[in-house]
Amino acid sequence: MGSAGTFANVLLVVVPLAALAAIIFFTGRATAARRHAADRSLEDARAAVDRLLQDARDNAERVQRQAERDAESIRKEAALEAREKAHALSAEAERLARERRQEILNLETSLADKTRGLADRLAEAHRLEQTLRGREAALAELEMSAADRLQRGEQLVADRQRELQRVAGLSADEARDLLLKQLEGDARRDATNLVKRLETEARETAGVRAQQIIADAIQRSAAEHAIETTVSVVDLPSDDLKGRIIGREGRNIRALETATGVELIVDDTPGAIILSSFDPFRREVARQSIERLIADGRIHPARIEDVVEKVKAEMDDHVKRDGEAAAFELGLFDLHPEITRLMGRLKFRTSYGQNVLSHSREVAFLAGIMAKELGLDGQVATRAAFLHDIGKAIDRDVQGTHLELGLEFLRRHGEAEPVLQAVAAHHMDIDWPSVEAMIVQAADAISAARPGARRDILESYVKRLEKLEGIAESFDGVSKAFALQAGREIRIVVESNRVSDEETVWMSKDIARRIENELEYPGQIKVTVIRETRAVEIAR
Repeated sequence: MGSAGTFANVLLVVVPLAALAAIIFFTGRATAARRHAADRSLEDARAAVDRLLQDARDNAERVQRQAERDAESIRKEAALEAREKAHALSAEAERLARERRQEILNLETSLADKTRGLADRLAEAHRLEQTLRGREAALAELEMSAADRLQRGEQLVADRQRELQRVAGLSADEARDLLLKQLEGDARRDATNLVKRLETEARETAGVRAQQIIADAIQRSAAEHAIETTVSVVDLPSDDLKGRIIGREGRNIRALETATGVELIVDDTPGAIILSSFDPFRREVARQSIERLIADGRIHPARIEDVVEKVKAEMDDHVKRDGEAAAFELGLFDLHPEITRLMGRLKFRTSYGQNVLSHSREVAFLAGIMAKELGLDGQVATRAAFLHDIGKAIDRDVQGTHLELGLEFLRRHGEAEPVLQAVAAHHMDIDWPSVEAMIVQAADAISAARPGARRDILESYVKRLEKLEGIAESFDGVSKAFALQAGREIRIVVESNRVSDEETVWMSKDIARRIENELEYPGQIKVTVIRETRAVEIAR
């Protein structure tokens, strides 16, 4: 296309020049001069034409080369444009493919959801079908029962008609007696049904009601506990006093230990001496005595004995006031003075690190609240709960258990029999004499089991429970064993097909004997062996 254009341009130049040369040639023949001029002009024209032809050829070649370059550039641009279009088409195709794949994935997800929904609906339909079948069966049973009752009713009407026919021949007194007997029977039947219904309702609501009462009692008492220790520390103004407390050849420290019954530890601890004793009352007497001796400055055996005796007398008055304050706080205004004095001494007695006076006061609060919630005698429950551990104030000085000593002391000082029975049953040593006694035992367990109330090493406690359960499970025929009430009771479930009723009695005795021989534990452990037969069948 570029070469043809160039050739046309050359013709446009050459043809006019040739025509001009021809005109000059024919015109110049007229005359020689003119011919000679014409010849020269023609030669000049031919030379010009040659030059023009050469220029035309050069232009044609230059134009041809430019055209070829333009054609190559156009070809490259066309190829580049074609590649770009191909890339764009490829990207578009890939995008369309991704969209198609996403649509397919969405369709698959929707199909899976619809499949699950259909399965759920099928399951629901199956369940409804089973429910309808059950209702149909129940309806059939009700129809049969109604038909049976209708038949019995017709029979009863017939019997009553016959009875009325017979009564018509009786006297007025005989008819009245017969009517009263029938009314009495109907009343007894209605009363029996009412009692059964009330018992069923009571069993259903007893657990929830008991939990509510216990929770309310605990929340309303909310007592705090502090773990007691077996040592006390006396601060000294200066370390020079240690020598004076020891005395010449140890006379003063021996006099202190003899008078108070407490061991004095004088070591390198700066500005302090340590008093060690398991009796908090004695430690308190020793602590106050040493502080008074330090304040007075006169420290010798005679002065030590006088100060210790004076502190003991003051401590007796102090514990009596503590006992009276605790009783007054609980509303117990008529306790014997000796009882209040002994209860005050419990301030300086601990059980597993729990202060016994605080424990007794808390148990009394809990028992009183629960008894009042149940409509029982709150005074008896509070009194028995407050006094249940009074024997611990004297069991270190007199031979016997704290329960035996406490019951004897309370009976000697005029406590009522219901209170004594509740105190006697608080460790379940006897059968429950009253509901108040059960409440006292429950309140005692709640106070002792509260987190932080008592100090016991967790590892040793867990090991004791595991060993207790291990002893029970070592017997042949035992299915399961559970340690309850912080290890105070062990319940053993035996296999009914391997252990008979008579063998359970001997098993409980053998387990109790092994526990006594192999374990060390405070108080006592109740062993309960349970044997039952269960028949299980599934209705389809």
